[in-house]
Amino acid sequence: MDFQKLIDIKNALNAKFYEREKEVEALLIALLARQHLLLIGPAGTAKSALSAELAQIVQGTNYFQWLLTRFSTPEELFGPLSLKELEQGVYKRNTTGKMPEAHLIFLDEIFKSNSAILNSLLTLINERLYYNNGSPVQTPVMTIVGSSNEYPEEGEGLEALFDRFLLRFEVDYIGDDQNFISMLKGAGQGQTMPSITLDELRQFQFFADMVDIPEDVYQTLATIRRELRDEGIRPSDRRFRQSLGLLQAKALIEQRQTVEVKDILILSNALWETADEKEQVLQIVKANAQDRVTSELERIEAEFMEIAASVKESGGSTDAGIEAVQKMNALEISLNRLYNVYTDRQTEIVPLIQKVQKGKKAVSDTTLGIKI
Repeated sequence: MDFQKLIDIKNALNAKFYEREKEVEALLIALLARQHLLLIGPAGTAKSALSAELAQIVQGTNYFQWLLTRFSTPEELFGPLSLKELEQGVYKRNTTGKMPEAHLIFLDEIFKSNSAILNSLLTLINERLYYNNGSPVQTPVMTIVGSSNEYPEEGEGLEALFDRFLLRFEVDYIGDDQNFISMLKGAGQGQTMPSITLDELRQFQFFADMVDIPEDVYQTLATIRRELRDEGIRPSDRRFRQSLGLLQAKALIEQRQTVEVKDILILSNALWETADEKEQVLQIVKANAQDRVTSELERIEAEFMEIAASVKESGGSTDAGIEAVQKMNALEISLNRLYNVYTDRQTEIVPLIQKVQKGKKAVSDTTLGIKI
């Protein structure tokens, strides 16, 4: 089995959709694990385009996409009533081309679901069943991608629907100026996209199910569960159990046959129930799943971005430039210390050293007029 194809798909999607690396990986993981993904963010952030592109990459899939409104009807999602059947007193829908016959589904404004379609939607999402004239029909649904501009409000009766999405990501507009310009120019839009067949996808899913989960991963999950409970955050046992498939899919994408503790980081997007819990879950998961070097590199990069933003906000003042250069010098010293101590991780450390040096030079050139 050529697992390199998964890497090729991931790289191609990252080249076409700027600043969507996490969402691209999450979509692939969800598809391999046969789980569902929720994307929350403003319109125009490539949520539907990403799903449609993946559906084209997996040749042979039935893809269904729909924008839900308060006035959406069951006919739009599940098909019209069969007139022939209705003449015989049978209340049966013709599901051709609709959700019950799709492998990959994108539902925009998912929380606009009304009571007329909610129950059928919940059953299809959770059990992959659609009740047509009272008879359960097994559907081929692998993954449903839900999209919304906002979280559901309490009291709307949508808690069960929200819970059905194992992975949840917040999506925003492109942040980096150069990426924004590249997007405007259409860079990456003309490239040839890789493809796999539906049968190959099913084989990848089979191999994902076979990925080994070692004991230290289970122990780490138990620790995370305990620490989350101490903070009053209580993901269900079902959610933890389903999350194992995410870890297996993550390992397979990285061409491993065994899950590693670091794979648990993906669960920072699976173990929270409200937006208020999101940051606490992230910190607890990172503390247990991330090694010291990775944590320190993330901290330094975040601090570097804050420094660069402060210089930009100051309008390029000399005082802000001096302060920024001093802070960046301190970051470079910290990085060099990591480089000298963790020699086996130098390939991860060097790009950030270069990024800080480049940023320091840019600040010095533009605010101080000094070439360094």
